[in-house]
Amino acid sequence: MPIIFAFIAGLMMSVGVAYSHMIDPNKVLGFLTLNANWDPSLLLVMAAALAVYSSGYWLFIGKAKPVYAQSFSLPNNKALDKPLVIGALVFGAGWGLVGYCPGPALAAISSGSLGTLAFIAAMVTGWFITKY
Repeated sequence: MPIIFAFIAGLMMSVGVAYSHMIDPNKVLGFLTLNANWDPSLLLVMAAALAVYSSGYWLFIGKAKPVYAQSFSLPNNKALDKPLVIGALVFGAGWGLVGYCPGPALAAISSGSLGTLAFIAAMVTGWFITKY
């Protein structure tokens, strides 16, 4: 059952980022470029996501366990360490250069864009590099 709910959640996320045009790198770069042509629509998408997440968090965190899992999987490391800071900087630089982050990039695979596929290939390569 958990795999079905994970699939549904992933599908909802993909549909949401596609519907809000967040799979379009130009739209994302329009948000990241703070000039006269700034596009604040990504801010609205982020605010809506935060509202949904926050509501769900506060509704379910008091429960003994999730509905379809043995326990909650909450992060317990609150330290701002070197790998976190460097990873955030690299992630932000990649997002700002290309206009994609992992979720929307995966949702945009169906576009068949060579740029999207190259980004995903580089992203997967980066995941493997970090293990070494």
